[in-house]
Amino acid sequence: MPMAQVILKPGREKSARNRHPWIFSGAIGQEPLDLQPGDLVDVTDADGHFLGRGAYNPRSQIRVRIFTFIDEELDLAWFANRLAAAEAWRRRLLPAQTTAFRVCNGEGDGIPGLILDRYGDGLVATFSTAGADALREVILGAMLETLQPAWIMERSSGGFRHEEGLADRVGALHGEVPDDPAPILENGLKFLVDVRAGQKTGFFLDQRDNREGVRRVAEGRTVLNAFGYTGGFAVYALAGGARRAVTVDASREALNLAARNHQANGQKIGPEDLVADDVFQFLREDQTEFDMIVLDPPAFAKSKAAINRAARGYKDINLLAMRRLPPGGLLWTFSCSGHISRELHQKIIFAAAIDAGRDVQILRVLGHGFDHPINVYHPEGEYLSGFFCHISA
Repeated sequence: MPMAQVILKPGREKSARNRHPWIFSGAIGQEPLDLQPGDLVDVTDADGHFLGRGAYNPRSQIRVRIFTFIDEELDLAWFANRLAAAEAWRRRLLPAQTTAFRVCNGEGDGIPGLILDRYGDGLVATFSTAGADALREVILGAMLETLQPAWIMERSSGGFRHEEGLADRVGALHGEVPDDPAPILENGLKFLVDVRAGQKTGFFLDQRDNREGVRRVAEGRTVLNAFGYTGGFAVYALAGGARRAVTVDASREALNLAARNHQANGQKIGPEDLVADDVFQFLREDQTEFDMIVLDPPAFAKSKAAINRAARGYKDINLLAMRRLPPGGLLWTFSCSGHISRELHQKIIFAAAIDAGRDVQILRVLGHGFDHPINVYHPEGEYLSGFFCHISA
């Protein structure tokens, strides 16, 4: 049967012809009135020429999220081929001693709204848009056919779903999802991941390469892992020969899992190395002499309206860290707020350095790992920016 059509206004087809996967409401000249959120549509230009096929949502300013720019059926085989290819190239590039990685990164892998992370023999899936949600059973079939997981945990919740008009849905989707934290390997190090209730899908897989960077320069240093969650950066620091690594996080539950992660890697730490505290307060009051600090805060800007307030928060936390580091100290600083561009983030670092009265060199520009690819036609997919800095004076 022919697809319902979303017809663009004259002259508004350039973005779709350039393979951008989002069609905004303002570009649409004519749209169906009887479709449900997530229904599939064809997008055409004003003259009726096919541009792409995707999922429609009348509740969102992003009216259509395009899955394909070819006239082809979006069936189980289509999704199975996409997922099989996505996992295959990742496995070829990942080190053998890594069993956790992102399999599908939404638009970055050509499946808008689907986030899929592998943890050993299981998967954690997030369906964040109306289109992915409507295709959930088809996508599940493709996962089972190609990825063959022992279990799948669904973690479909949060702001993106709410913006799409969707309720949260969290629970086991397939198999026996472990109640206890799932063991994984990352670059040969052991971690336990709470796939049922941990942050994001359980672990910050996007920071894998940056954690490895910390390991390479940690020898002999005293390291602060701020907003440290379950201790990932601290585990890597001690594995790299750090003299001491202190993790600070507001969640005592996360710190308890951090203690288990240290233990799993044979690392001896004391209770003073796992601090349940507000990081801003800790940096103002604690007297420990650190010579390397990792700042990996949660997203301070979850909307465009929050950018100014978030920028102040990022500036304040970097200012406090810069004041604590001696000459020769190292700072790894991140923002996972997609609304804070890399350019704005660098300006924030500049402003913090000015106020701290420190000479700061950017040694390396950082981002998410390669298993979180960015579609070249969809630069909005970049969300994690970071800088590895040297405090020279």
